[in-house]
Amino acid sequence: MDYIHAFKVETTYLSSSKTCTVTGLDGIINFSTPPTDTTADFFKNIYTYSGPVKSIIFVARLKTKKENTMKIKCMKSNLLTGVNIVSKAVPSKTTMVILECILIDASGDNIKLIANDMELGIESVVEGEIIENGVIALDAKIFSEMVRKLPDSEVTITTDGSFKTKITCGKSKFDIVGKSGDDFSYLPVIETEDPVVISQLTLRDIVKQTIFSTNENDNNKLMSGELLEIEDKKLRLVALDGHRIAIRNVELADSYDHMKVIIPGKALSEVTKILTGGVDDKVNIYIKDKYIAFIFDNTTVVSRLLEGEFFAVDNMLQSNYETKMRIYKKDLTECIDRATLLAREGDKKPIVMNIQDGNLNLRIQSFVGSMDEDIEIEKTGKDIMIAFNPKFCLDVLRVIDDEEVEIYLLSPKAPCFIKDADEKYIYMILPVNFSAAM
Repeated sequence: MDYIHAFKVETTYLSSSKTCTVTGLDGIINFSTPPTDTTADFFKNIYTYSGPVKSIIFVARLKTKKENTMKIKCMKSNLLTGVNIVSKAVPSKTTMVILECILIDASGDNIKLIANDMELGIESVVEGEIIENGVIALDAKIFSEMVRKLPDSEVTITTDGSFKTKITCGKSKFDIVGKSGDDFSYLPVIETEDPVVISQLTLRDIVKQTIFSTNENDNNKLMSGELLEIEDKKLRLVALDGHRIAIRNVELADSYDHMKVIIPGKALSEVTKILTGGVDDKVNIYIKDKYIAFIFDNTTVVSRLLEGEFFAVDNMLQSNYETKMRIYKKDLTECIDRATLLAREGDKKPIVMNIQDGNLNLRIQSFVGSMDEDIEIEKTGKDIMIAFNPKFCLDVLRVIDDEEVEIYLLSPKAPCFIKDADEKYIYMILPVNFSAAM
């Protein structure tokens, strides 16, 4: 039997000329025997003069003598579920052709589907039968479309030594050419100890309630991600894009040491698309070095973390206000939604709010026309007239579950805050120049 070993060198210092990082590992080696202390010592000697080595971690995978051969069976429904999950990590554009593939890894006890764009990697275990162990990489677009259109029956996938792959389902037979799985970039190895545990429903909700405030196209990479901060039993998720801030605070079942990382918005978005469980279904979150892993059901999602210091959000939040408005969320949402009918994309016409005792007047004037509407409110404090981007208001209102919302304002040029009494959610929206609203 041949052994393929991915290895990671743990050290206090390594010269950049001596380190070749491959998806979180330091290299891949081939041996005819399992790794031993002697093997580890051999690598320590190589790295010794550039810095003391603390340990060598090996992750072994077996290869059969009949290299590249594989035969598996599974139901089409199970295969399609796995394909749909991992396809989210297949890059749309890449110079590495192998990353355009989905890897079928049946070298162990489970059938695993893997996709990896080097920033986000997803692995899904598919229920089925392994008749002959092996690994094959198949073009993701062709393979996923093929699986999608197969009849609802048992699927048999067989490969030979030249990577030719036969896919059979009922009376349907396909022959395609795959690629060697040895060239595929596996997911980074992350220690699965001391996970942060959160319900699938909670994670899905707090991401949905904040992700709209990220900015994927901004020159500042940190704005494309969200800050995840955990301390004791408190978890906070924060996103901002330069015009608004979204914060969700939740209480965890257990206490944890303080941790603070920035997760790419794309990773969080894809995780929530996969999550289907409720409050009793859990997600285990592992944070190690430059990576974060979400493990749930039969799926593992690993993402590279964003590096840098997140914005000092707490300095942007304020408790002072001159005006407080309480309003039915449904009334305000529907009114602003009607106003957006007159705001064509690119017009950048804001909605003007004139807040007085017992009444909120909203109006918008654009090249298409104008709208004017009054809504009954509860108000304390001073009268105020202020203008906002209507989309920013709708994004917030649509993710709040409360029947009524409270809005805090200081002046026409200061940010407004929408938050609940316990501050489980806090949203900040910057107003627009008032003259531009007229």
